[in-house]
Amino acid sequence: MESNKITLAVMAAGMGSRFGGLKQIEPVGPDGEIIIDYSVYDAKQAGFDKVVFIIKKEIAKDFREVMGKRIEKMIDVDYAFQELDKLPAGFSVPDGRTKPWGTGHAILCAKDLIDTPFAVINADDYYGSYAYQTMAEHLKAGTADYSMVGFLLKNTLTENGTVARGVCEAENGYLKTITERTKIQDSKYTEDGENWIQLPEDTIVSMNLWGFDTSIFTYLEQGFDAFCKTRLTEEKSEFFLPSVVDGLIQSGEKKVRVLSTPEKWYGVTYREDKEMVKRAMAQFVAEGKYKGI
Repeated sequence: MESNKITLAVMAAGMGSRFGGLKQIEPVGPDGEIIIDYSVYDAKQAGFDKVVFIIKKEIAKDFREVMGKRIEKMIDVDYAFQELDKLPAGFSVPDGRTKPWGTGHAILCAKDLIDTPFAVINADDYYGSYAYQTMAEHLKAGTADYSMVGFLLKNTLTENGTVARGVCEAENGYLKTITERTKIQDSKYTEDGENWIQLPEDTIVSMNLWGFDTSIFTYLEQGFDAFCKTRLTEEKSEFFLPSVVDGLIQSGEKKVRVLSTPEKWYGVTYREDKEMVKRAMAQFVAEGKYKGI
């Protein structure tokens, strides 16, 4: 393990299906850039040395053509494949299963390519440069604590519909609990579609920007093995990364530092969000934030 090197793991296995094939990925930047171009630029500026894209093998050729070759000019790039048949010995894919096994499984698929502390992001979320800087500082500090960049709820909403967010409770700078709320709008959430419960605008939420050292792979292996024994045959079961992290917090095995960012998150949850994202990226470029991308 090389000291002080850090890696960025990018979860992108769902990109092909979400966009109807990579060729149709819509640009949000003035020169045809997509969100991941800005994310990798910000990560490199913050001190990340390598990017590992976690993708499906079936989109590998298109992915490299549309994105990979561009990003390979910027930073060292590797590719991990999240495939349904990547299961522990003795298990096989149930008949009819097409849905991926979830974010915990995605990270596990990159195990052989990551030997440094690393951050995890979603490919289609724009987190802002500050988030990468604070995460890089944490990872390079060599602490045994895991970490998460928390956003203010008000900075992660869209006017075009509901969003799902991991609502966090922190204590003394550490994550205490994380609760998935799948329908949030205007800083209120609902569980039944009728009754809406107000959340403070400055509630900390997770946007899946996590920081780990390589010990997480052992926990993921143990967790995925248990998942396969109990939930493999459930049609839509998924092995979620935040659930594993939450289990480690509740058992006292690990502490997770909450790093906060004042910046706004951007993403295209709904097609109508695209114009807002394009305006924001054009503004950043005009300010000189992304020179030479």
